[in-house]
Amino acid sequence: MRNIFIFLASLYFYAWGEPSYVYLMLFSICFNYIIGLCISDRKEVLVTGVFLNLLILFVFKYEGFIVENINHLLDINLPSMNLPLPIGISFFTFQAISYLIDVYRKDVPSQKNPINLGLYISLFPQLIAGPIVRYTDIEKQINQRSITWAQIDYGVKRFIEGLAKKVILANNFAIISEAAFASDNLSTSFAWLGAIAYTLQIYYDFSGYSDMAIGLGRIFGFTFAENFNYPYIAKTVSEFWRRWHISLGSFFRDYVYFPLGGSRVSRGKLRRNLFIVWALTGLWHGAAWQFLAWGMLYFILILVEKELKPYFNSKIFSLCYQIYTMFFVIIGWIIFAQESLTQAMEYIIVMLGAGDFISLEFYRYLNNYYVLLIIGIIFTMPVAPMLKNKLKPVAEIISPVVYIAIFLSCVSYLVIGAHNPFIYFNF
Repeated sequence: MRNIFIFLASLYFYAWGEPSYVYLMLFSICFNYIIGLCISDRKEVLVTGVFLNLLILFVFKYEGFIVENINHLLDINLPSMNLPLPIGISFFTFQAISYLIDVYRKDVPSQKNPINLGLYISLFPQLIAGPIVRYTDIEKQINQRSITWAQIDYGVKRFIEGLAKKVILANNFAIISEAAFASDNLSTSFAWLGAIAYTLQIYYDFSGYSDMAIGLGRIFGFTFAENFNYPYIAKTVSEFWRRWHISLGSFFRDYVYFPLGGSRVSRGKLRRNLFIVWALTGLWHGAAWQFLAWGMLYFILILVEKELKPYFNSKIFSLCYQIYTMFFVIIGWIIFAQESLTQAMEYIIVMLGAGDFISLEFYRYLNNYYVLLIIGIIFTMPVAPMLKNKLKPVAEIISPVVYIAIFLSCVSYLVIGAHNPFIYFNF
């Protein structure tokens, strides 16, 4: 009964935002349920299931992009369906694919109850912006889970932490970044301020949603894997991707990179494997050239990093490389954030010194938001866990008051603020 209730509530939740596409969700659940029952050792059934999932994703997410580029390249006028993108389609499609592959590999048995599979694919806390939850991680929790006051306490606190990241931090950083991206007379200093603000915005926006999903899941007895682990303290590009959007990185690692041979192949095949993974990573985020360019940037950075490995024993080199990593992470976010590759290049050129160095806009936004910027930078480092440990006796007494105050602050921001949806709703 609990599973039926959460399944129906999840469908209602999705239908609230996507009334017509709830039927697409139900279709995905039904055909993945049938494929899962039929799969056994039959590779052709697995291929059919994966193909159908990717076909749905292609039609809704990539068809317009492909048609537009074919028309431009061949100077023709093929019609495009121009279908609106169903919210969260990349997330629930990848979850369905991971289920089919894990059943084929015999990591888990196929789910005999369609309600339980529907619950897994549509589970509302992480349905529309992740993290990507593996079926192997929650298979046992679907039928056997307990809910305790301790879990509810942890879940509510984690939800409030995520809400604060989004509403208090990410939304305010968005004001700076949007002003910089829209500026008609952009200076180098304001370009950097906007880039840093967006770097903080996307972290607190996405990790905030993940915290909220993990918290809500825990309230209902589900334990989801962590999706972020302080990525901006990474010393290398590879480490950054082990800490950022962990569920997506592990998906491509386990279902694409390793099956292709991983790193235990010739140099040429290694480059091929990395190229495929990073091209897919870029295109997963969106059907646009700037996302592919963003993926290719990391492909090049990872290739360079593999050549530089012998030098990492030097402390000075490692420190310089950490700065280098963060520099290109920021540059990458500019490519990611802009509406076109041309706009991204123009913005990066200003960051590198083209135009005026300083402007009144820079002073105005820095003066208005410097406190939040400092707080945002500090909490990209593992400061919060350290403070909790050191202040544990006091924290147990005052934490309810602190969390209630934070929650009320978030509500007040929502009441007076404009609608600012999560960035990853677009993917």
